[in-house]
Order: sequence, then C-alpha cells, then structure tokens
Amino acid sequence: MKPDTFVKFTYLPILRALAALSRDDSPAAMEQLQAAALYDLAIPGSWFAFFGNMYAPFVRGQADLSAHRHRQAVAEFQKILDHPGIVFADPVRPAAHLQLARALAAAGDRMKAKTAYQDFFTLWKDADSGIPLLKQAKTEYLKLN
Repeated sequence: MKPDTFVKFTYLPILRALAALSRDDSPAAMEQLQAAALYDLAIPGSWFAFFGNMYAPFVRGQADLSAHRHRQAVAEFQKILDHPGIVFADPVRPAAHLQLARALAAAGDRMKAKTAYQDFFTLWKDADSGIPLLKQAKTEYLKLN
C-alpha cells in the first residue's frame, strides 16, 4: 500500500467531515466519509509500529447523531468497541463508550444506554471528578433513571 493511501482515503476525508460537522452539515460529513469506509478496519503503520485507526467510524457516528440517525450511530460506535485490538489505548475507545451511550439514549434504548454509560464510568473511575465531560456524562446518566 502506498504511504499516501491513508492520507487520501482516511485522514483527509475525516478532516473534511469534521469541517462539515462544524458547519452543522452532517450530509456533507457523511459524503466525505464514504471514501474512508473501505479502510475502517485497516491498520496504518510502518515496519516497526502499528497504530489503530478508528477515527472514521467515530466521526461517521458523530455525523449520524447530528442527523438523528441514532441506530446508524450506535453501529458505528459499536464497531469501534468491537475491535479493541485496532484501537489499543487510543482515546477514541473511551470516547466511543460515551457516544454509544448517547446514541442508545437518543434511540430510546434506556437499558443499553445505562450499561454503556456505566462502561464509560468504569473506564474513567480514576479520573478527576471535576472534568466537564465526566460531569456532563453523569448528568445525562441521571436523566435516564
């Protein structure tokens, strides 16, 4: 595979999709990410190191959430969690737990959403309780009860 393959078919579409999402244009974001779909489970790297690459499914899930396509968002975030050997210790993994919880809640699946929030909290059990993202997640979780 040529070195520029991941730039052309993964990194650039992700950056363009993020730009589209910043303009609240989820259809454009989803269109940009179509090129990256073939590489969702690929592992870019070199002869001495490999690094996970699940950013396209994460951003695709964000675009789906923005477009109120909750079930599709659930599938994208679950794809990340189903492949821990690709994401390793990348921050996209705990972020996917939180976004999965949000997508499940938006889809009306309260029980699975609660479980996903609990999984996120387990990962962040040693985090500073004042972190805004953690506080927001706890508030969202309490609303499910």
